[in-house]
Amino acid sequence: MKRLFEYSNKLINETETSFLRYMYAEINWNNRMIGLIGPRGVGKTTLVLQYIKQNLNPAETLYITAEDFYFVDNKIIELVDTFVKFGGKYLFIDEIHKYKDWARELKLIYDYHKDLNVVFTGSSVLDIKKGASDLSRRAVIYNMQGLSFREYLKLFHNISAQTYTLEEILQHKVDIPEMERPLPYYVDYLKRGYYPFALEEDFDIRLAQIINQTLENDIPIYADMNVATGRKLKQLLAIISKSAPFKPNMSKIAEMLSASRNNISDYCLFMEEAGMIAQLRDHTGGIRGLGKVDKIYLDNTNLIYNLANNTSNIGNIRETFFLNQMRVKHNVLSSTVSDFLIDDMTFEVGGKNKGQKQIKNIENGYVVKDDIEYGFLNVIPLWQLGLTY
Repeated sequence: MKRLFEYSNKLINETETSFLRYMYAEINWNNRMIGLIGPRGVGKTTLVLQYIKQNLNPAETLYITAEDFYFVDNKIIELVDTFVKFGGKYLFIDEIHKYKDWARELKLIYDYHKDLNVVFTGSSVLDIKKGASDLSRRAVIYNMQGLSFREYLKLFHNISAQTYTLEEILQHKVDIPEMERPLPYYVDYLKRGYYPFALEEDFDIRLAQIINQTLENDIPIYADMNVATGRKLKQLLAIISKSAPFKPNMSKIAEMLSASRNNISDYCLFMEEAGMIAQLRDHTGGIRGLGKVDKIYLDNTNLIYNLANNTSNIGNIRETFFLNQMRVKHNVLSSTVSDFLIDDMTFEVGGKNKGQKQIKNIENGYVVKDDIEYGFLNVIPLWQLGLTY
């Protein structure tokens, strides 16, 4: 246990706190049990270490990772018993899904230790959501996504921009005095700005490793698939990355992948939960996320550039950025007459020469244009929609 404390304190001391992710302020840290989930590489570990460093007493706090060799022969619940006896009050468990029977032990820890606060993180979103059902009355689960364009500006270029609501953006209230020319930054963000680890070397290689790990390991283990099926998921992802955008035809996809048609929708759901794709649904379900899938996108534009290289479709990239950035604060649906629907507002996304044809008879219709710096009337610059979180 002494080694675990030494490792914990070392990581906390080495953590930078000059930049905080959007989720830092949204979490109610007073909850007794918190789950922070999200795709690999979006910065969950850094966020919890920052919170510890800025708010907690190291003598009462322990950060552990479930991947540690210590847990080959030891149980977390036994560690917690000792930790609490010595005055421990705050436990942070990283990569919880790597630990067998994690949900059952967390349930017992919550019930046995009333004065202990527990925060756990997980990259295998599928496993966490499955286990979280056992913790439904105990744990509050937060879902974190990658960097917004606003966060990228701060982390990569030290350009500060406030968050803007969608209404403020539509009213042309965006003002960033520190940034004269937004488009070069925006173009760079599309290629490498979604994941914080892009600041390190060999970003493309690291991102490819995350894609492989998710498709060939995380999803197959969760869904009890064989290796060959995991490779089919990668094949499907490559098809989506080059599409404009991808309208799902389950029979055609099944034929292309030599897979059962009945399995394709499950494959897509698994990839969506794992942060690889985003499925745009219509409003027929009535409840968020239950409508019929109308289009399928890659989860973010960095994935498109990594998988499709120079064969990516520019329309696909634009719509992917819109959906990815808007979904954090809004329920984004497909539109029957245009591209997207948010509440009673219709959005048509295109290049700088995009016209008003699709929305000319629609109330609350907006044209979202790429390649322009400033908006006017109902014309909104696409890059500004990256400032909402």
